[in-house]
Amino acid sequence: MGLQMNTSQTFGTDDAQSIDLKDILFLMISKLWLIILIAVLGAAAGFCYSKFVLPLEYSSHISMYVQSYTTFNENPDQNYNNINNSKQLINTYMEVLKDDAVLTAVGKRIEGQFDQEILDDCFVINSSGNITPASLRSCISIASVSDTSALKLTATTKSPEVSAAICNSMAKEAPEYLDKAVGVGSISTIDTAKVYPTPVAPNIPKNTAIGGMAGALLIMLIIFLVDFFDNTIRTTDWLGNRFSKAIIGEIQQFDGGKSRKKKRRKKTDKADDHIKLTDPDVPFSVVESYKSIRTNISFALSPYERKIFAVSSANPGEGKSTTSANIAIALAQGGNKVLLIDADLRKSVQHKIFGLKNKKGLSTAISRMHGIDECISRDVMENLDVMTAGPIPPNPSELLASASMDALLEKLSAQYNYIIIDTPPVNVVTDSMELAKNISGIIIVVRYAVSTTDEVETAMKKVEFSQMDMLGFILNDIKTRHAGKYYSKYKYGKGYYYKYGYGYYGKKPDAAFENDTEEDKPGTAQTKQDDPKSDGKKD
Repeated sequence: MGLQMNTSQTFGTDDAQSIDLKDILFLMISKLWLIILIAVLGAAAGFCYSKFVLPLEYSSHISMYVQSYTTFNENPDQNYNNINNSKQLINTYMEVLKDDAVLTAVGKRIEGQFDQEILDDCFVINSSGNITPASLRSCISIASVSDTSALKLTATTKSPEVSAAICNSMAKEAPEYLDKAVGVGSISTIDTAKVYPTPVAPNIPKNTAIGGMAGALLIMLIIFLVDFFDNTIRTTDWLGNRFSKAIIGEIQQFDGGKSRKKKRRKKTDKADDHIKLTDPDVPFSVVESYKSIRTNISFALSPYERKIFAVSSANPGEGKSTTSANIAIALAQGGNKVLLIDADLRKSVQHKIFGLKNKKGLSTAISRMHGIDECISRDVMENLDVMTAGPIPPNPSELLASASMDALLEKLSAQYNYIIIDTPPVNVVTDSMELAKNISGIIIVVRYAVSTTDEVETAMKKVEFSQMDMLGFILNDIKTRHAGKYYSKYKYGKGYYYKYGYGYYGKKPDAAFENDTEEDKPGTAQTKQDDPKSDGKKD
């Protein structure tokens, strides 16, 4: 989600990698549903594992008191020294009580109190049939009580009776072995260990919480790592800086929704996923994006006499055909006489987008099977004509590189203010490169979070090799958060929404440019001034 911290893309500076904490936060928020889902699954796993897999464990304890002298006297100083000496013996006693000799003696006491089945369930039994000291040591814990000369022995096993028996057996064996090993002081108990029938483990609420937290942290780490090593294009800043080319525009993600598509399919069998700028429910931000693209294209083509440019992409599925169609609509809505040519002679779609017949088109015009005028659909929209691709020819690249194509564009350039050519993906076929000598330049459409760095670099090498002018990039299908600060700052387009797709909807068919200024509208003085062929009359 925009971290782009691999070796080729960074935030902050071009020379060093940096992490934008705000982008990390937005990344996690955007995946909040996934984090919550995995956290719930982790909590459920922790609960089920604790409830149905882990055995119940029971605990018992006993306190033992250490004395350096057997009795206290009436001298307070002497009593104080006795207590201090007792504290110093505690650490020594703790080590002695964990010795194998002590634990072996405790084990023998326990073996005589319980059946073999219970012992097998609670301890590891060696080949001699005795409890191993290691298994018994794993069941007990000995700790000193703060600011006292007391030791607290706790035993935890699968049986509450066995746990109590371990504590009581240890209390009986401890004095003898401590006297042999240390020979200083004494240890005593006041009470015996009791049987507590309430299990102390597993702690189901705690394990459930740990499972939920572990699941959330794990998925957050995975999301971060996936995004960290993601080499798809996500920022126009990096795109422009990396290739030193202009950013013609940004187009936000939008989709009419599945339910809307189902409704359209009920009305027509020819419905497809390409959505035009003049379709219903166009978001305000998308309208403004295409207005900006229209202006930027005008500036980019200002040095060129012929306003002919191609629109392509690195690979299929990046939205170049729909973008071409909507750029043509935007330019036509701006009062320019526009021709859109579908030069994707292998997989044409412009006739589907505009609902046109495709029996005649570019392929038949170049091969001179039909006249140029016969192959152009006039007034598809106001100021917009479309030349479909026509039937699929066996030699698309040769046709586009032919002298007939040169003559066709030469003739049409005198009739239109702008000619837009929708060409096949650059990395798939060389058709786009065949037009290099006939056009002013090419615009590459890059799809947000889909087009990769390597793919765009490959496309740029091909454009440079063909000596075609690169006009700039259009970053398509940007998610809402990356749509640009302009829209979020001024809260334009309230009530509109984004969804997945390449096309756009508006409140009414002609609403896409209802907010144009007078200078933007067709037939204005500014438009007539820009068009040298304009005589003040409508075309």
